[in-house]
Amino acid sequence: MAKTKILFITHEMSPFLELTKISEITRQLPQAMQDKGFEIRILMPRFGNINERRNRLHEVIRLSGMNIIINDNDNPLIIKVASIPSARMQVYFLDNEEYFQRKHVFADNSNKFYEDNDERTIFFCKGALETVKKLGWSPEIVHCHGWMSSLVPAYLKTIYKDDPTFKNSKVVYSVYDDHFQDSLHADFAKKAIMSGMTAEHTEVYSKATNTALNLGAISYSDAVVYASENINEEVLKFVKKGNKPTLQFNSTSDYENYYNLYEEIVSEELISLVD
Repeated sequence: MAKTKILFITHEMSPFLELTKISEITRQLPQAMQDKGFEIRILMPRFGNINERRNRLHEVIRLSGMNIIINDNDNPLIIKVASIPSARMQVYFLDNEEYFQRKHVFADNSNKFYEDNDERTIFFCKGALETVKKLGWSPEIVHCHGWMSSLVPAYLKTIYKDDPTFKNSKVVYSVYDDHFQDSLHADFAKKAIMSGMTAEHTEVYSKATNTALNLGAISYSDAVVYASENINEEVLKFVKKGNKPTLQFNSTSDYENYYNLYEEIVSEELISLVD
C-alpha cells in the first residue's frame, strides 16, 4: 500500500528560520509524521537571512526556471533544497531575488512592514503549488502553517481543484497568534486573483489583516488546527460557525492527535475532534 503523502507549507522552520512557535512545530511535526509512515515534502521561502552555505542549500535545476505572474509582471522562481540529515528530511526553498533577498524577513530595520508583503505572499503560495506540480508528486494532505500560506487553500479549491496533482488533496490550516498588526497592501485581494478566478473568490481576504488572511484560509480548508492558546476571537467564532473538523491546542509529544486528524481526513470521516 502506498504511503500517504503530506505537503507542509510554512514561512519558517527550525533550524533555517526561527521567528515564532511555527518554526518549532514545522520542524517536529513533519518528522513525527514521517516516523509514523507518511511520505512528506516541506516548502518554505528562501529569505535572505537564511545562510545558504551553513545550511548547504543548492539549486534544483530541473525545478527552477518557472515564472509566477503577479500584477501582469513575470517573477522568476528559483528552487533550492537542503537536508536535515538527522531527520532524513529534505526542505525545498522558493527563492526570488526581488522578493526574498533582504536582510530582514517581514519588516525593515526600522520595523516598518514591507509594502510588498502582499506580493511576496502571493508569489510564495502560487509558487509552492507550481513547484509541487513540477515535482510530479500528488499529496493527499496539504497542511498550511501561518498567514503567509493563507492563499494556498483558496488556490487549491479554485484554479487547482481539477489539476491531477491536487484534485484529491485535503487542506488543513493551522491558525497561530496574530503575528502582525499591520495590513497588507489594500489591493491584496485583487492581486491574488489568478486566471480562472473571480473577485468573489478572494473577497474574504479583502481587509488584508492577519485575521482576514486566517478567515480566508479557513473558509477554503477542510480542517483547522488551533496551533496556539491565543486564537483571535473572531477566528474562533468563524471556525465554529463553519462546523469544520478542528484540532485543539494540546499537541502531544509524538503528535498523535495530528496523525488521527490526517487519518480521518484521508478516509473522509470528517468528524470534529473537539467538542
